[in-house]
Amino acid sequence: MASPLIDFCEPANPAVLKEVQKASFQNANRIQRSFLARAEKRTLVWLAERTPAFMNSDHLTILGFAAQLMAGASYALARYDHLWLLAGIGFLALNWLGDSLDGTLARVRQRQRPRYGFYVDHILDSFGSLALMGGLALSGFVNPWIAAGMLVGFLLLSIQSYLATYTLGEFRMSFWSFGPTEIRILLALGNLALLHGPRVLHGKYLLFDIGGAIAIGGMALMLVFFTARNIHRLYHEEKLA
Repeated sequence: MASPLIDFCEPANPAVLKEVQKASFQNANRIQRSFLARAEKRTLVWLAERTPAFMNSDHLTILGFAAQLMAGASYALARYDHLWLLAGIGFLALNWLGDSLDGTLARVRQRQRPRYGFYVDHILDSFGSLALMGGLALSGFVNPWIAAGMLVGFLLLSIQSYLATYTLGEFRMSFWSFGPTEIRILLALGNLALLHGPRVLHGKYLLFDIGGAIAIGGMALMLVFFTARNIHRLYHEEKLA
């Protein structure tokens, strides 16, 4: 029996393939237009320049991920002791520090690993968001279906953003002036409000149910808007004759 043609082909050199992969990968244009973007950038650069030499970006990534897991756990534990809501604010702050500073530190020190950093950062964000919304669903402060809806909205927006990064070369870090930092601040303020009681409007509704429903609606609008805009742009950029 004749051998397949591929048997006669010269095997690819793994080292050459690796170099081709590196050469073909290009950093996407980062789009960050949130309310706090400018002040946050200055703060992160200031912190990166003063970060101890023994600490690197991987340490900060692990810190941010662990803090997000603990933020989710604090919501679940707050069902039994509301003081965990205060601990949750601290974990959200640590999550901001690790998740936001890791990339800045790599850029300041010129120690960037674009493919590795992009993949690790965003897959851990997905797991961390699952833990955070899972903790909220167990907390009793929000209907589990609302928490699930927020998680689905976040993941769909993330998918949209990652696809735009690949097809358009644009990585959007904020939508309509809202980014991860603003969301963390809103969650922290919500935690403080929960200390005074989880219900509003004469006790008829859970505060986080109202906030969650607004968040789901906002994410749905963002998803539809940016998806339609990107499809329109890609259609005209690759229009067939």
